[in-house]
Amino acid sequence: MKIVVLDGYTLNPGDLSWEGLEALGNTEIYDYSAPDEIVSRAQGAQIILPNKAVISKEVIDQLPDLKYIGVQATGYNVIDIKAAAARGIVVTNIPTYGTPSVAQMVFAHVLNLTQRVAHHDDTVKEGRWTSNRDFCYWDFPLLELMDLTMGIVGYGRIGQRTGEIASAFGMKLLVHDEYIKPADHPNAEFVTVDEVFKRSDVISLHCPLTPETEKLANAHRLGLMKKTAFLVNTSRGPLIDDQALADALNAGTIAGAGLDVLTVEPPSMDNPLMKAKNCYITPHIAWATRSARSRLLNTLVDNAKAFIDGKPQNVVN
Repeated sequence: MKIVVLDGYTLNPGDLSWEGLEALGNTEIYDYSAPDEIVSRAQGAQIILPNKAVISKEVIDQLPDLKYIGVQATGYNVIDIKAAAARGIVVTNIPTYGTPSVAQMVFAHVLNLTQRVAHHDDTVKEGRWTSNRDFCYWDFPLLELMDLTMGIVGYGRIGQRTGEIASAFGMKLLVHDEYIKPADHPNAEFVTVDEVFKRSDVISLHCPLTPETEKLANAHRLGLMKKTAFLVNTSRGPLIDDQALADALNAGTIAGAGLDVLTVEPPSMDNPLMKAKNCYITPHIAWATRSARSRLLNTLVDNAKAFIDGKPQNVVN
């Protein structure tokens, strides 16, 4: 059994072990694979494990031995799952590894936006506290989360964990999800997407990227938000219209944004959000705690082993 990891560096930059995977067969591990290297490196492999490497129909057609594609992530949009299914190739993903870490990152952004931690740290190190007449100062309104409203669009595992943390802070919950039963979540009020944008003090996006959710946060919905409200996105970058959000931030239509994902990654420096007012951007790291990556790697191995044993799990096609 030949197993090829096409781009393993972001999952394991060296602080985890590939031993569990190597025990399953002849394993080749590449930190990165350029598009023109994928076919040659995967040639003869029965199992390939991509992260962001694009496995198109053209790639699949050139890999006659391929039987299994195990994506090192929850999202699998980089795989042509229809072409794989037509060949009888099993495709799996990793659905639940990052829930605590992603919800934690939501509140890293929320707390930064409400208490301006990064900004005030910068000013202290610039000498303002040293020369300040009073024992303290602040440049923005400092907000307490108690009794504010957290709006959550997408109430799956991560959305629900975010809601639990919000409730622990004493926040009220507004939720939009077309597939979750409101009766199962009596502490949350289920409303339309527009109502979430209109009534929330903080909005956190947790829905998948589909044709229906692309640019869900558009100029219209951003215009519904309170001028004091914040938008947080740790889900998928294209859920937000980048230019519309930049315009809303610069015009003071909303108070701020915390983003861990952008429409194009890595982004170009001319992305309008790079210079937007009160916009804090982290480089898609909500998933990347060592604990989350360890769970991801363990499930990656378990998925591959289950396939080898004839009992595939977490199949997406």
